[in-house]
Amino acid sequence: MGALPDGSVVLRTNPRGSPTGYPFNVVQLSGDAERAASRRRVCDLGYLRVPIRTSEGRTVYRCSAEPVDAFVAKGGDLADTGGRRCLCNGLTANIGQAQQRPETNSEEIPLVTSGDDLLTLETFSATRPGYTAAEVIRYLCT
Repeated sequence: MGALPDGSVVLRTNPRGSPTGYPFNVVQLSGDAERAASRRRVCDLGYLRVPIRTSEGRTVYRCSAEPVDAFVAKGGDLADTGGRRCLCNGLTANIGQAQQRPETNSEEIPLVTSGDDLLTLETFSATRPGYTAAEVIRYLCT
């Protein structure tokens, strides 16, 4: 991660990104905003879907990061869809298990999240490209 040693890494708290409603930190990768804006909304893994009981007594599952018309058709509020990102597909892409998107002949884009301590890692990587778990533990204990 070249941006860490040179101090150009950007960590942004996204209060609306998660379909769960909890804010999280997103590591801003080069071109990330453009890729996210062009991503077709899809919820095909559904790990964070919420069960909802319809007025007919049926249970349906919805996610504020799924296609807007599908979310609203299931009784969701349109305002809850703004700025949402798909955590399921993004985080799965991070570990090399990206969904294939035949309509765009591409893979799902990663969504790199991190705690605030990402910015302190330069302490370990400033002098060399790697660091040990023991060094991190010593740092955290001081």
